[in-house]
Amino acid sequence: MQRKLIFKVLLILVLLVAAIVSLLPTFRLGGLQNDETSLIQRLSTLSGLTRTEIEVGLTSAELEGRVRRSAAESDREESLRLADELIKLNARINTTQGKAIKRGLDLQGGTYLVYEIDLRKFLDEAGKNKDARLEDILNATQRDSEEGSDFFTALQDNFASRDIKLNRYYGRRGQADDEILDELKKQAEDAVNRTLEVLRNRIDQFGVSEPTIQPQGNSRIIVELPGIQNIQRAKSVIGTTALLEFKLVKDPEIVWSVLNDVDKALRSKRQGTTLPADVAVDTAAVTGDQAQDQQLSLNELFGDQTVTEADEDTSILVDQQTFQEKPFTSLLRGLPGRYSDVVSVPAQNVRAVQRALQLPEVQNVIPSDVQFLWATRPVTMGEQSFQRLYLVKKEAELLGSMLSNADVQIDGGSSSLRAGQAEVHMELNSDGTKIFAKVTGMNVGKQLAIVLDGRVASAPNIKEKIPSGSARIDGMGTMEEAKDLALILRAGALPAPVKVLAEDTVGPSMGQDSIQKGQRSAMLGLMLVMIFVVIYYRAVGLIADFALILNGIFVMAIMAGFGFVLTLPGIAGFILSVAMAIDSNVLINERIREELRNGKTIRAAIDQGYSRAFITILDSNLTTLIVAAVLYSFGTGPVRGFAVTLAIGILVSMFTAIYVTRMILDIATTQFNVKKLYI
Repeated sequence: MQRKLIFKVLLILVLLVAAIVSLLPTFRLGGLQNDETSLIQRLSTLSGLTRTEIEVGLTSAELEGRVRRSAAESDREESLRLADELIKLNARINTTQGKAIKRGLDLQGGTYLVYEIDLRKFLDEAGKNKDARLEDILNATQRDSEEGSDFFTALQDNFASRDIKLNRYYGRRGQADDEILDELKKQAEDAVNRTLEVLRNRIDQFGVSEPTIQPQGNSRIIVELPGIQNIQRAKSVIGTTALLEFKLVKDPEIVWSVLNDVDKALRSKRQGTTLPADVAVDTAAVTGDQAQDQQLSLNELFGDQTVTEADEDTSILVDQQTFQEKPFTSLLRGLPGRYSDVVSVPAQNVRAVQRALQLPEVQNVIPSDVQFLWATRPVTMGEQSFQRLYLVKKEAELLGSMLSNADVQIDGGSSSLRAGQAEVHMELNSDGTKIFAKVTGMNVGKQLAIVLDGRVASAPNIKEKIPSGSARIDGMGTMEEAKDLALILRAGALPAPVKVLAEDTVGPSMGQDSIQKGQRSAMLGLMLVMIFVVIYYRAVGLIADFALILNGIFVMAIMAGFGFVLTLPGIAGFILSVAMAIDSNVLINERIREELRNGKTIRAAIDQGYSRAFITILDSNLTTLIVAAVLYSFGTGPVRGFAVTLAIGILVSMFTAIYVTRMILDIATTQFNVKKLYI
């Protein structure tokens, strides 16, 4: 018995410490964000930049350049100091934000957009033998859909009412209406998926924390950008047409020549300033003059990477072996396998590399006909994440408008190594075919980067001249990767116009007001329940209150640890779970009271009370969990937030109401020899 109690106490203490550690970033985040707002205001006043320009500069790592160009000569030094301080603070916020409880749009404000695929124009452009009757049908279908009818059902009804077959304008001659309609629906769904890919790509570059991008129905896309108050900035960044380009990747010898020039430019820029003490070195430690030399060069490049002990994973990784002569190359890594020919950057170093590439001295040594481009997605090797960096020809060889189709197929070739693997097949139009044949013929053995909105989605090797306009991209890691690439290729030329159907901005004051009201209601409800429990159950009520406090701490810690988003409905779910936690204690306490009235000893009454109440508690909580699962499966947005918080609260409440309170009662009756139970 003694050992079991010690184990239980240690388990709860460990869980409590882990919960507090998990919640620390949440408590720190608010103060950091207030400091950031204050710094932005000061920098805006001093430099003449608007808040939007400063935010964009932070996202694109171009803030220092913007400040240099905008600030007056007399204020430039102070403006640059504030900019550097803001960059450091922003890096800390990004790191802390990833570990804190994430708040939804309704709690922190932001931008809400609804995009809609214009199905009427989509069908108009897809039609053949177009005439006035088709225009009349499409106009009637548009009116019906605006009145609430399903677009494709209305389309079929309008064709039928005019006794016209769909194959007159769509599909193949003799093809059935239902078959054509299914094909049109698939094409519309594909257009939505392609638009989703474009929006995700743009928003990822936008630097929004926890955006929500999801389809609604068969033609709409909902975009929520928490924390973004400037709706015009959001629309200008994500609302333009996707740009798909095909650019030649420079040969490795040219890449390393440019990197060497960058190293030379950075060596000449060394300044005798002190390096922040938190820069990590991934090889053997250095000492003496060598360490001082390292400090002089690293400070200029890595000054924005200040971290605390809690954020050690964000420290820059520097290769000491290449540092002395190559301060820029020391940031880079080579990856094994199919990424061996690509320059890669550890995730911790990406911001420093971006800043280095923006320096005027570095810009001057990069040839005017090339540019560095990042990959669309990072690569994970073990526990380390890497971002690939390509040096490509600035002028595009092909444009996305020359691409007519791209899909995924399975390699049926004779090679046993490739047979059965996923490939991406793409088709070009007549203009694209001519250009592609010339480009592939002159660049056999080189890489051709597929660039969407300034990010490299893939860079396959050109194996031979391709005169047919039909190309195959193999070497896909998985079927999912092949599908993503095909989707990106098709996203370059959207088949249907996209329009903003609705837009709204939730102001920070409204979000803050919602938070305050939610906090007040939760605290008031909690206090009233705790007071009532103490009055009604006396000493045992205090134990129930302690379990209730632990319940709240554990629920919030789990939400922070697993990255769940907290919304107003989520707060409602939390309050409901608190009520159910107390309900469990009420059932247990009433059972114990009943056993004591029947003359049982304290130990026997406690054992019987928990044993008999457990089945009832399990049954009631299990049914509520099923409801939460159903809400999560079929609900969207706020409903899912409510379901997630409710489910977590129920599971935690069962642990605190049964395990924690039982442990305290066991300690009281066995270790302190309590003879009378006040309940």
